[in-house]
Amino acid sequence: MNLLEVNVEKMSQLKALDFESWLLVQKAYRNECWNEPIMECGFNQNSGYVYIALDNGISIASCFGQSVDYIVTDFETGDEYFLDTYNEAIEKLNEL
Repeated sequence: MNLLEVNVEKMSQLKALDFESWLLVQKAYRNECWNEPIMECGFNQNSGYVYIALDNGISIASCFGQSVDYIVTDFETGDEYFLDTYNEAIEKLNEL
């Protein structure tokens, strides 16, 4: 999947701050990990996060127009780690 294959209908329903988050997430992806395959893009209505989930297990997310978080999930325990940089997320992923 690439950014052009995102569900346009779903993303067109975003409000102003959600759309700002979507722009921030895209920018982070382009600047930090543009060569990583994308598994899924979306909007979580429960958390308010707009996200890009990468095939390598890292998600890039933002909510309410705030700076992005790089999220790593430990699928054995369900713990989620919110990190400030992509490099920190890679290191955490390697620890798990």
